[in-house]
This record gives sequence, structure tokens and C-alpha cells, in this order.
Amino acid sequence: MRHYLDHAATTPLRPEARDAWLAASETVGNASSTHGAGQDARRLLEESRERVAAELDADPIEIVFTSGGTESINLALQGLWHARPEGTSAIVMPDGEHHATMDTVVALADEGAELRRVAVTREARIDAEEFAAALPGAALATALVANNEAGTINDAAALALASTDAGVALHLDAVAALGHVPLSFRALRGDAPAGAGLVAMSLAGHKIGAPVGVGVLVAARTARLTALLRGGAQQRGLRAGTQDIAGAAAFATALELAEAEREQETARLRALRDRLVAGIRSAVPAAELLGDPLDRLPGNAHVLFPGAVGESLLFLLDVAGVAASTGSACQAGVAEPSHVVMAMGRSERDARSVLRFSLGRTSTDADVDAVLAAIADAYSRASGAGTATRS
Repeated sequence: MRHYLDHAATTPLRPEARDAWLAASETVGNASSTHGAGQDARRLLEESRERVAAELDADPIEIVFTSGGTESINLALQGLWHARPEGTSAIVMPDGEHHATMDTVVALADEGAELRRVAVTREARIDAEEFAAALPGAALATALVANNEAGTINDAAALALASTDAGVALHLDAVAALGHVPLSFRALRGDAPAGAGLVAMSLAGHKIGAPVGVGVLVAARTARLTALLRGGAQQRGLRAGTQDIAGAAAFATALELAEAEREQETARLRALRDRLVAGIRSAVPAAELLGDPLDRLPGNAHVLFPGAVGESLLFLLDVAGVAASTGSACQAGVAEPSHVVMAMGRSERDARSVLRFSLGRTSTDADVDAVLAAIADAYSRASGAGTATRS
């Protein structure tokens, strides 16, 4: 039997989202066409946009459907950079961001962007005061609502307010937070003037049980963004191309369900996670939970296993029927130490000795039991293998 504890990577497709996708796929027509079939498609698309906007407390016009979180992040960061205020060049980015953000900012540095880094705490938290201190005169800023590896939840409201006060456009990566943290775009934006404060927020459908390949960028109606794709005026001209009606319908359905069950699921997943962490500590006394011990995503357990090789642990657990993650990026087939763990002030050795267990809607006590039955033996064997070194 397989036990899936990698919901942070992707979570199983919800049957209701699958049904919504299939039903919408029966609608024949391009939403940009003016004939009856096209208008039927348009009606379904706009209904889905309104449903998503209602759950995120945004205006429907602010919902831009994309192919996923990575595209949303790229559209926000590249779009804000190319439409930046004259005379600005700095991008404020905390350490420990997702690679979709990091790699995009590095690419913009080749175009003249100046990176202003903000250190995170030992719990992977963004310090709002240090973030605010880096903002004056910047072209834009970006930050995670919740760290996708360590699970720590940041004070998004404080970051948004600091950006408003500094007159700097802010993008929030809410991919990991969606479905676990209450998100009100309107409340986070507040009374920020055009081009300042929270102007863009990225989301991905497959984190909440929608199909892979659909995401959302919430872009404030006053946001100044340059489009990545050209060839049509769809979605305020921000994302050209025939729109994915079925994906939009599935995303709306998954989001409604995730929000309806969020509070109850938060309590359930937190209890499961706490039992998992306590069991791991009992079986492996040296194990250490990373990230904020309390203010974290309910299903996240980011654990350091000192002296063990993360990849070996991952393999041994997989053989035992448990799917987890090292939480580190894999670039061109080369396993890298977790940049998040290193940003938290840990050594490269520690950064190669972490596992992320992430629970979700389908997680059960049996999944936790499977980890606890295998972890002591896996740790004993993985810690005897020696620490891996990069080739």
C-alpha cells in the first residue's frame, strides 16, 4: 500500500473538480467568439472567474487565469519589472523564496535589476521591519505568504502595509498558502494607491485539488503590468491566448471546496501532523522540526535528521511505501542542498539532511503510522551512508 505524504508538491485531483472539468469540456466554443456557442463558453468562463473572485475577496476583473503558479509568478515579476517606475531598478526579495521567484529575479538581474536581499530568521520567517527597511526606492518587492518548504506562515498583512507605506508594488506568492491560510486580496491591499502595496498574488490549482496546468494571478485593477504573451487582448491584455474554460471551472470548484472545509481541515491536519512529529521524535530523538513550531501550515512537518542523507532517507521510505520530499530543488538531475535550510542559518550538511512530510485532504492515521513504522530503520541506514557531496 502506498502512503502519500507529499501534498505540498501536488495533491490528488478532487472528484468534483474533475467532474467540473469534464462538464465544461463539453461546452464547444471559443470564449472570444461572438456567435452563440462562443458566448456560451464566455458565460461559463466568466461565471468561474466570479466564483474565484468571491472566494479570494477580489473583483472578477482582477482574476487572470494562467497555466499555474510558475507562470503567475513570472507574469507578476517580469510584468512589474518592465512596467516599473522610471529611475527604479531594485527588486526586494527575501532569502528562501521558491525557485520560480528566485530564478526569475536572477534573470531580471541580467537586464539590470538590482537585488536587495532580506534575510529570514532561523524559523524561515520574513522579518517585517527588515523587509520594510529594504523597500525605499525599489522597483518592486516579492514575498511568500507561507514558506513552501519550512511551512512557516509570514505576516502578509504587515508586508503589504510596509509596501504601501513605501509606495512600492508588492507581489505575494500564495501558492503554498492557498487552502490553508485565509486570503483576502481586498483586505491585504487595503487603501493602497495605484502601483503601490499588494498589486499581484500568485496561486496554483493543483495544490488544492484542481488539475495541474491551471493557476491564477490576482492582479489589482490599477496594477501596471507588461504582458509576457502577446497576440490577443484576453484578460485585460495581460495574458493573450484562447482561455482554458474547463480549467477555470475546475479551479473554481476546487477553491470553493477548499475554502468551505479549510477550518475543519486545519484542525484535522494539525492533529495528524503533531502526532507525526511526536512519533518521529520518539523514534529518532535527534530529529528536529524546522520552521516555526506553531505558526506554520497545518499539514507541514519539515524535519532535520542530523547525519543522514536526505536522498537516502527518501529512497528507503519510498521502498517502505511512503512518499515524502527532501524539500530541495533538483537542477538537471543534480540534487542540491535546500537553499531554504541554508537561508535559515543551517550548514550545507544540514541542508542535505532534511525531509518534508506534507499532509492533505486524503491523509489518514494510516499514513502517519506507515512513516512511524519505517523511520527509525531508515534513519539508521541513511545516517550510516555518509553525507552526500555535490559532484
